Amino acid sequence: MTTLPRPTTTLTADDARRIVLRAQGLLGAPDRRAGVRGVLRRLGAVQLDTISVLARSHELVPYARLGAVGRRTVEAAYWTDTHAFEYWSHAACLLPIEEWPYFAFRRRAYRDRPHWHHELPDGVYDQVVKQLRAEGPLTATELGGAKKTNDWWDWSGTKVAVERALMYGEVVCVERRGWKRVYDLAERAVPAALLHDEPDDTECLRRLVRLAGEALGVGTRADIADYHRLKGEQVDSVIAESGLVPVEVEGWAKPAWADPAALAAPPRGRHRTTLLSPFDSLIWERARTERIFGFTHRLEAYVPKPKRVHGYFAMPVLAGGRLVGRVDPARQGRTLVARQVTLDGPKAVPAVARALAEAASWVDCTDVRVERMDPPELREPLTRELAVLLG
Repeated sequence: MTTLPRPTTTLTADDARRIVLRAQGLLGAPDRRAGVRGVLRRLGAVQLDTISVLARSHELVPYARLGAVGRRTVEAAYWTDTHAFEYWSHAACLLPIEEWPYFAFRRRAYRDRPHWHHELPDGVYDQVVKQLRAEGPLTATELGGAKKTNDWWDWSGTKVAVERALMYGEVVCVERRGWKRVYDLAERAVPAALLHDEPDDTECLRRLVRLAGEALGVGTRADIADYHRLKGEQVDSVIAESGLVPVEVEGWAKPAWADPAALAAPPRGRHRTTLLSPFDSLIWERARTERIFGFTHRLEAYVPKPKRVHGYFAMPVLAGGRLVGRVDPARQGRTLVARQVTLDGPKAVPAVARALAEAASWVDCTDVRVERMDPPELREPLTRELAVLLG
């Protein structure tokens, strides 16, 4: 068993919170020159999701850090010239293309996997690869059909085959067309210098643990494991050689690890005021979010409507380095509708008004309407603030 060094650095809870915010690109001047690609490289993974309210989650993540970046610019930054690839990380994520070799451990695991939810009909896999080689890039529909029936889980043999090829690393998604994946052979889409599975499992894990630590700034073993959905024992096997350093954080019950670069300079600069996607990597893990921000975050989109507390797609509001409330948004024409706003107190009103006004402008809305408010007595102050900001 590896003997780990004892922590020599102790951080206050506030120190840790600021380090986390800077690591996630939400404290300090935004790197506009690096843009969306820079955000992706900094975070190491941007989660994809089918839900689209104001925008899809992979658009909301760079918006939260850069402000009103154009949505077409976001799409181009991810997929143009293969700057990213889609794969299983924390969930289905966009990942920087330069990290392709380090997901070899996961591709190998999928190739060796004995059981799958969907059966793969004989011969279909080879046929799909042959068709992509001759005609690609293609959607699953263009390959022969994505579903056998209208049920979303009832995949056709073609869809099973092309998704299996994606997990194996023989096929990649080169763009999204109407949210449908467009597939092509990895040998055509991934730069030749990266198209290999040479790193062994240990090297892959060491790299991903280091990347997780850099993206988190500081985190526990569980935090680091959760970032790319590694197992705790996988983290344990490489963390001593990952380059991360052990630290103690006041108020944290578990040992922590930090990016040494994050400890080298005090985190300073302007805090972002913004709405956060429920799938933002700042708040991926509920226990971590509660530990750092004292804020309980739960996506309620899949909770029956009568049981929802904060709304279908409640977006946490970040201001002054704190999570100060939630907004459940919708759009009606050119009006951004705040179906439900939940605030910690009256001090949060100006920040939430600003976040709503900026989000409305980004999605080309000219008005904001507040419906339900908790507590209700803050509805009028919020409405007044919005009126001033929207002119």
